[in-house]
Amino acid sequence: MFRVFLVGVLVILVSYTGLVIADHGWGLIPIFFGDMAKLAWPGQFNLDFMFMLSLSAIWVAWRHQFSGPGLGLSLLALTGGSLFLSLYLLVLTGQTRGNVREVLLGKARAAALPH
Repeated sequence: MFRVFLVGVLVILVSYTGLVIADHGWGLIPIFFGDMAKLAWPGQFNLDFMFMLSLSAIWVAWRHQFSGPGLGLSLLALTGGSLFLSLYLLVLTGQTRGNVREVLLGKARAAALPH
């Protein structure tokens, strides 16, 4: 069910993002930070979301033991949001055959835990 959810997130978000870009262009950054500068609810939501993106990026980097590829993936997590994370988790759950310890911790840390 988790993988079905991830596919749903990915399909809906790609579709929605495509429609928004078609109607409004690529100008997200000024709007995103402009809303924060106004100190209103849309800005509060954006700030909260930015912290969630940061947590996601830190987790991805940590999971990959802050390696070069892990830092690259963390940058994608920071900028790609749920679009990146849903695809990343789909790949991980496939690679690990659903082993949640490996998904969350990475192969080396999961192997070091007692069963």
